[in-house]
Amino acid sequence: MKKSIKDIDLKNKKVLVRVDYNVPINDKGEVDDDTRIKESLSTLNYLLEQNCAIILMSHLGRPKGKPEEKYSLKPVAKRLEELLKRKVIMAKGIIDEETKKLAKELKNGEVLLLENVRFDPREEKNDDQFAKELASLVGDNGVFVQDAFGSVHRAHASTHAVAKFLPAVCGFLLQKEITYFDKILTSPEKPFIAILGGAKVSDKIGVIENLLDKVNAIIIGGAMAYTFLLSRGISVGNSLVEQDKLDLAKELLKKAEQKNVNILLPIDHIVTQKIEPTAETKYVDSVDIPNGYIGVDIGKNTITRISNIILSAKTIVWNGPMGVFEIDNFAEGTKQVAILITQATKKGATTVVGGGDSVSAIKKFKLEGGFSHISTGGGASLELLEGKKLPGIEVLMDK
Repeated sequence: MKKSIKDIDLKNKKVLVRVDYNVPINDKGEVDDDTRIKESLSTLNYLLEQNCAIILMSHLGRPKGKPEEKYSLKPVAKRLEELLKRKVIMAKGIIDEETKKLAKELKNGEVLLLENVRFDPREEKNDDQFAKELASLVGDNGVFVQDAFGSVHRAHASTHAVAKFLPAVCGFLLQKEITYFDKILTSPEKPFIAILGGAKVSDKIGVIENLLDKVNAIIIGGAMAYTFLLSRGISVGNSLVEQDKLDLAKELLKKAEQKNVNILLPIDHIVTQKIEPTAETKYVDSVDIPNGYIGVDIGKNTITRISNIILSAKTIVWNGPMGVFEIDNFAEGTKQVAILITQATKKGATTVVGGGDSVSAIKKFKLEGGFSHISTGGGASLELLEGKKLPGIEVLMDK
């Protein structure tokens, strides 16, 4: 395990904290969804209790290595100030002279937010000099706290190289993410099932291959299910299919059989001729989808078939919706799966949800409180499920 902020003395220290404030900003220049900001508060409040001076750094969006007003963190500073109930000083730059002066004069109990680190082209190059300059903002006795789970799969200057120049530990959010994923991947209580959805098999190949040695069953929905169905010779009409992944899908199904892992694919469907909110839907009480129709959700028989498997599971990991849940007419399968997982949670199962779309679905159905853990990082959670080592975690100090 990695050291956390509880494992070192932080009293009266200046602390550089990497947070993930990559949040949606609306047309009025306000934060649209403050979940990620709220998730950082337990770490920040603990540091304030230790009388630390806090310098925060984050990215927002994908600026091309230069300042762009629409990617400024100013709206984030405003929202953070409201949530923290204390002043947040917003820097105009990252490591310019004025920001260095603000950092040097920062008193214990004060919070400074640097401007978007991706405004500097060296950030995404994992540049040592840029990382050294960031580290210098907290001085020789400073500490680096990594709490940006959504960014730890990237080796960037503010997530990776900076740890070469400061003692580096994880914050509470990152610690929670590591703990849950470590539990489900190394010592899951059985039966352990994975529920995988989304558009592409190619996005989930590594996850399926890694989980085949750990799970008892994998439930597959979403558009990726149609590639698997077609690989079995089942008609999928005009549904989204990755033609170049048919052999791979066949191979994965064969591997699952050899490892005695039950892979459950849809046995009935909700279909449409156009993926539009006003489009007519049709229920197909068959595994085959007629020509001219697109599969957009799992059907009621599929939900019945998987409900006992979900409810009897002791460990569940869910990544990816069962259909085009953004459109209400195509959302029922995803909603029912989400409800079933919350029921399993109530029965004592450890339930972990990862992936941006799954989290959006949970919010849409107002079920946020029904899971053991909702991950804050889509790409990072996928890479952990693939069994990969994440650079932003690897550089932290071991216990």
